[in-house]
Amino acid sequence: MSKEKLFLDIHVIQTLPPSNINRDDTGSPKTAVYGGVRRARVSSQSWKKAMRDYFKENGNLSNVGVRSLDVVSFLAEKIRELKPELSMEDAVNKSVKTFNAAGISTTKDNRVKALFFLGKEQADNLAKEAVKDNLDKKVLQEILNSNIAIDIALFGRMVADDASLNEDASAQIAHAISTHGVQSEFDFYTALDDLSKEDQSGAGMLGTIEYNSSTLYRYGNVALHEFYHQLNENKSQTIEATKLFVEAFLNSLPTGKMNSFANQTVPSSVVISLRKDRPVSFVSAFETAIKTKLSQEGYVNESIEAMFKEHKNVQRFVEKPEISFYLNLSEGHSLEGAKEELSLSDLLHDLGEELDNRL
Repeated sequence: MSKEKLFLDIHVIQTLPPSNINRDDTGSPKTAVYGGVRRARVSSQSWKKAMRDYFKENGNLSNVGVRSLDVVSFLAEKIRELKPELSMEDAVNKSVKTFNAAGISTTKDNRVKALFFLGKEQADNLAKEAVKDNLDKKVLQEILNSNIAIDIALFGRMVADDASLNEDASAQIAHAISTHGVQSEFDFYTALDDLSKEDQSGAGMLGTIEYNSSTLYRYGNVALHEFYHQLNENKSQTIEATKLFVEAFLNSLPTGKMNSFANQTVPSSVVISLRKDRPVSFVSAFETAIKTKLSQEGYVNESIEAMFKEHKNVQRFVEKPEISFYLNLSEGHSLEGAKEELSLSDLLHDLGEELDNRL
């Protein structure tokens, strides 16, 4: 790939029925004020967690990371795979010494002091060093800064103990917000006692769940030139990982209160663009909240039209995308100058071909 920049933008309109997929410390669905109007909000952190889970469950890429306070035990298991004669206690001791030698502090109960993001290939290579008699900090840190797992490359890693182990994220995920104003509602529920006596009335438990419903605008981007570099300029891995990122962005959902609401929706519309100048969000299209008409047609159609219009409007300030693709759940919307896809598999195939020509 040349030194030119290449960004992937992904824009989504997605509806959620009554739900509470991302709540605050009081149990309320998260919200934000935008354009002077209260909106439903789903944090980027919750959706990134859902995407990382999707990577592990659906991706064919082996080098996916783990983020935990218990990476000492994780590495100890890797050590025992190399030296099965070691007890778990001895393996943990070697693991602690390895992390400490790399400049990462551990606690008395053999955990790291802050969540640590560790790639599986990095763990395998650390284990090979851990079984040696002498530990070299430089070698250990080189391991931690190479063979970056795809989710570490995409979402970054911050290490308070040693900034040299930090990894800048090549992806950015916005907080999803509703394209319209929302008001929270409350579900009052009761749970009956199956073994209560016939002469006893009332419920065994009472409670309430706060929820809302919304049509969300979601946005994310990937600096593909940086991602390509992070993956050691491995073209095929970068393409497959980027396609998995898009697939996960579209198919994953945070799981808050999922069993209570079953809000298993898919996007109503998606636009993907490749750009050489800079990433661009279309959230400004919704600074004025969309309002339903008297016919109560809902928010989806107007939201899609607003997103498509913004795709054209932003070109007054930025360059025209190199190429754009779009996919709609229903007919009736077209995006000028973009390639319409009939399915997600078609979109991913065409995106992969474009990346193969441009990376």
